[in-house]
Amino acid sequence: MARLSLRIILASSLLLLTGSAVAQSALNDIPEVPTEQREAEMALSAAPEHLREGAGVYVLTPSGYKQTRRSTNKFTCIVNRDHPKALKPTCFDEEGTAAILPKILRVGELMMQGKSLSEIAADLRAGFANGRFVSPRRPGVAYMLSGDIRNVNPATDAVSSFPPHVMFYAPNLTNEDIGANGTSGLPFIAYQGPHGYMIMPVQPNPSSHDGR
Repeated sequence: MARLSLRIILASSLLLLTGSAVAQSALNDIPEVPTEQREAEMALSAAPEHLREGAGVYVLTPSGYKQTRRSTNKFTCIVNRDHPKALKPTCFDEEGTAAILPKILRVGELMMQGKSLSEIAADLRAGFANGRFVSPRRPGVAYMLSGDIRNVNPATDAVSSFPPHVMFYAPNLTNEDIGANGTSGLPFIAYQGPHGYMIMPVQPNPSSHDGR
């Protein structure tokens, strides 16, 4: 199961960055918009409990994401979506908020417009090329400690869960660079490229919301 989840998250990250015929056909739906309270709960479930009270919060609306609470501790939480069925609560530190969050906000905006993943991928490539999006400038961390992280297999459109984990910014690092071979419990690289992450699974957060 762990190896399968790892393959799915790697395939999903490659799909959004490159686009494909599968991506073109897969995005027929617009993400469901939860209540503002439920969305905020999901977003904050990504963070360690001691960071939640001061974290900034973004929630999804019919036109994209909006900020509902400003950060007082330099962390920002959001339910990242890279597919209409995906739910990926993530809490970024100050550097991730500055460098990575703008891309997530743009993806949400385009997704709510009904753009295909291929169109979104093209927009992101252009954004990196013209400097609109940048890589993190220093090491940092993003927490994904929620008990309900939903990934989508781009080949089958099937939804699966992924375990809680911590992500360290690793621009342009590869799995070959770190010797990753898919062994369960060891770190690996996802979203290889300017917004790549080194992902390290952790024990479930006992107070996270599981979406049920």
